[in-house]
Amino acid sequence: MPEGPEIRLAADRVARILVGQPIVEANFGLPDLRRFAKKLIGTTVTAVDTRGKAMLTRFDNGLTLYSHNQLYGRWYTTRERRMPQTGRQLRVELHTPTHSALLYSASDIEVLTDRQLSRHPFLLRIGPDILDPQLTLQDIVDRLGIRQFCNRALGSLYLDQSFLAGVGNYLRSEILWAASVNPARKPCSLDSAILRSVARETLRISKRSYRNRGVTVAPRLARELKASGKAYENYRFNVYGRDGELCYRCDTAIARRLMGSRSLFVCGSCQPH
Repeated sequence: MPEGPEIRLAADRVARILVGQPIVEANFGLPDLRRFAKKLIGTTVTAVDTRGKAMLTRFDNGLTLYSHNQLYGRWYTTRERRMPQTGRQLRVELHTPTHSALLYSASDIEVLTDRQLSRHPFLLRIGPDILDPQLTLQDIVDRLGIRQFCNRALGSLYLDQSFLAGVGNYLRSEILWAASVNPARKPCSLDSAILRSVARETLRISKRSYRNRGVTVAPRLARELKASGKAYENYRFNVYGRDGELCYRCDTAIARRLMGSRSLFVCGSCQPH
């Protein structure tokens, strides 16, 4: 499932063709949304934002197109209304004079006023976005100390979108490995230096994944692995999906565990009990 960096990259693609452009045609594949098509025609897109795994396309008439369910949904951007070859179901069409943004397959789609957006139950429930430029290291340290979070194992906490929105399965493995912390540890059991390290790596790994299109290993190592003939899926992660392979930091075999009913990857030497 796409995580925060992938959703933000998709939002960037949509923003490049929509922001500042007039909408000359809009269509919705879901019957309940078709009444909004006329309200969007003639508007201008002002921004395309993300909150965790939700995308928010904002229009200058005060409406926002909210889309979630990114496990199945996918945005395509094309020139001059060229439709992609896909078996997916078309849910949203937004056309400018020169380009089109097309959302396929997603089912969690709404068109909301500013007031409705401010009261949206999902957005109220989730924590700050990991790629929010305003999110600081100290903000994360402070959240690790909140009562509802501090007594939970980090490996489970980092899948809870109410803690930080946008972290998913690969990011939690990569962040905790980078911070040299065992996923079973609870924030309340860690000293301030380790908590700051966890917060620092949360920001660094998330931003690196976004900047490098899903690659979380250090850029130099990524170049070396790519030059050695490894494909993208085989060089992008430090530990995630690498069970049985050697840790890049200490040459210990990476182990796969189950936590929160999902696979978690750790180095027993770098992340001791």
